[in-house]
Amino acid sequence: MKITEHLAKADKTLFSFEILPPLKGQSLNELLQGIEPLMDFKPPFVDVTYHREEYIYKKHPNGLLERVSTKKRPGTVGICAAIMNRFHVDAVPHLLCGGFTKEETENALIDLNFIGVENVLALRGDAPKTEGKFVPEENGHSYASELVQQIVRMNKGKYLHEETEPAFQTDFCVGVAGYPEKHFEAPSMKFDLKYLKEKVDNGAEYIVTQMFFDNAKYFKFVEDVRAAGIDVPIIPGIKPISTLGQITMLPRTFFLDLPDALMDELEKCKSNADVREVGIEWAVSQCKELVKAGAPSLHFYTMSKAHATYQIAKEVF
Repeated sequence: MKITEHLAKADKTLFSFEILPPLKGQSLNELLQGIEPLMDFKPPFVDVTYHREEYIYKKHPNGLLERVSTKKRPGTVGICAAIMNRFHVDAVPHLLCGGFTKEETENALIDLNFIGVENVLALRGDAPKTEGKFVPEENGHSYASELVQQIVRMNKGKYLHEETEPAFQTDFCVGVAGYPEKHFEAPSMKFDLKYLKEKVDNGAEYIVTQMFFDNAKYFKFVEDVRAAGIDVPIIPGIKPISTLGQITMLPRTFFLDLPDALMDELEKCKSNADVREVGIEWAVSQCKELVKAGAPSLHFYTMSKAHATYQIAKEVF
């Protein structure tokens, strides 16, 4: 079922979450067993992230550096199939512009359609850690709005090489990302909303937000999105803080603010266990307010670790 159909049928706020593919060498069964407790809350869909190919530089005896391709995480397509087969829920794979050509994107969509996936989340993706800015692949997309266009064209039976491809129409429901505190590359919130509207105008049917810790920023974001003429569902993204390191890492990495009231409590923490307790309590409070306000679903960024999300969901759902 499409995400938009799940949301339209629901008479209450839904529960959903995102997982990371396991690192190379780790077992898929470990991943599935790890998230199984979250099935108690009947998620209608589970997101599976995608990771671009990464490189290492190998130094030879002559001093020359060779760039060697390495793939750190197994394929998202297979994980989606496993989740759908094991738990009978919809899997939502992420598709990226970065690191992929249009042909590779088309092939991924063909594979996803083949195994029965009906939803995708279209993202630009970040620059590799070794590069300072995002650079698209040759014959790849520069923006998520372009990726949305390609997916929608396939929904109309239009492939990259129409003279050789069949005119089979896919039927993907396309989601995109939204940023309550503005994407860090956007010059202003006004322009960020302009880019978001372009994605929706190109065919995106729902929005999932980046994590935030201040509900007021989500509510203002929804207000501004509606004022910009965007009327698709907006799903809030939730992540509880769980380690001391995240107190500085999350604002630096995701360009977001931690509310003063949350920081007042985190400053008292002496261990990761203390932080986890504060993070869960804060997220529970966030989630209860979002449910009361009628959020369509609460979407948890679990990093494939179920414990904190389970504790929160137990108090909310």
